[in-house]
Amino acid sequence: MLAAADLLSVVNEAYGIQERERVELDVLRRYATGKQPLPLVIPADAPPEVREMARIARINLVAIVLNSLTESLYLDGLRTTEVDESGDQQDVSLPVWDVWQANRLDRGQAGLYRATFTYGTAYMVVTAGRPVPVVRPVSPRAMTAVYGDDPDWPLFALERRRGGLWRLYDDTHVHTLKRDPDRGGWELAAEAAEHGLSYCPVIRYRDAEDLDEEDEAPPLVPDARGGRATQVVAGQVAPLMTLQDQADVTTFTLKSAEWYSAFRQRWIVGWTPENRTDKMRAGASQMWTFEENPEDVKLGEFSETTLDGYLRSREAVLKYAATLSQTPVHELIGELVNLSAEALAAAEAGRDRKVELRKTGLGESHEQTAQAIGDLLGVDVPDDIQVVWRDTSARAFGAIVDGLGKLAQMLGIPQQELWDRVPGVTQQTVRRWKAVAAQGDALGNLTALLERQAAGGGERVSAGGLILPPGVAA
Repeated sequence: MLAAADLLSVVNEAYGIQERERVELDVLRRYATGKQPLPLVIPADAPPEVREMARIARINLVAIVLNSLTESLYLDGLRTTEVDESGDQQDVSLPVWDVWQANRLDRGQAGLYRATFTYGTAYMVVTAGRPVPVVRPVSPRAMTAVYGDDPDWPLFALERRRGGLWRLYDDTHVHTLKRDPDRGGWELAAEAAEHGLSYCPVIRYRDAEDLDEEDEAPPLVPDARGGRATQVVAGQVAPLMTLQDQADVTTFTLKSAEWYSAFRQRWIVGWTPENRTDKMRAGASQMWTFEENPEDVKLGEFSETTLDGYLRSREAVLKYAATLSQTPVHELIGELVNLSAEALAAAEAGRDRKVELRKTGLGESHEQTAQAIGDLLGVDVPDDIQVVWRDTSARAFGAIVDGLGKLAQMLGIPQQELWDRVPGVTQQTVRRWKAVAAQGDALGNLTALLERQAAGGGERVSAGGLILPPGVAA
């Protein structure tokens, strides 16, 4: 447990880091929610209709990329077994999964993945609780973890809570503090409580592993976007910020062309209406006549502005964003014409490879979370525990089932080991299937025994009615 002097020093260090990170993470948050600043190409004294067009010109392609990736990940269960002293297999992941269910993480995991993809990092906090441990996902905008030589467990972590409270997690305790915003001082809001572990109970989730993340090269050219730049390079939002700006500017110019010049405009040389009524009557008239000096009056029209160039430019930006983010093009552009299941699977192959890579990294963090839960429960969670992800690919259901059937028939893989690979099947459903199958096997064995006894199949029966094996005296 940290001493009072060390506690103040650690809190100030973590708070300074979080204040610097929060400025950059807020930029990513605005882009992820479609609230990024208006394009700077708009003059400050622009008329109201121009500023309104700029406001509605923000098309949030970043959200499409985040949704596509988040909706492809769903944890359905944990899987590991161990053999007890009697030789029976026991599912040691069951108590850990019960804690997952009790904390409603079937719902909360989506927020964890979205924060991970948006900012590049998110956290899971595991602490003791009643009747089960408390497991909570936390955004990096609310938590800062400081790591030492061990990349798995932080030295300490500071979390911003509601009501002006803060929590500092060290290797044994949780310290609840309150900060005076005027003087900048800290005071304890409650006594330190043990969190139940011998290490800092914070698990880090990363979008991708980057060995140079802590040693990022400085930009060659200073950014001149009015303080809206961010040095964050991890996550899905940061690489798409410039393309998002391009799409916003292109859409703004498209709307401006629609408003000012996307229609034919007529002109008259040699005649000026005397009042506004005459001007409106002339604009609405299908036939104009001039009584005096008609030879001095000239009529003409400007052709409308063609919008095809703006549309092609925006479509090119969206296609490049799809390539950069490995998002299927039809999800960004909305063009999906009579694609078969095989063609759709091929169109989503890049995204599927990206999802599989994320499953590996996020799965390791989930396994780390499971081990922390096991430590609080007193359950030995082995290192080979595996996470079971739901299959969200575009493959046809019939093709998957046919492939699983061939694995069982041609390769001799036990059928029950393939049940959790059926799309949409949860871990609870697999357990129920296995329980029903076990009951069916026991009933089948009993029925066969009774049939052999009734048929008098040559078995020798003892005085008590038991069937004796060969070579055993009655």
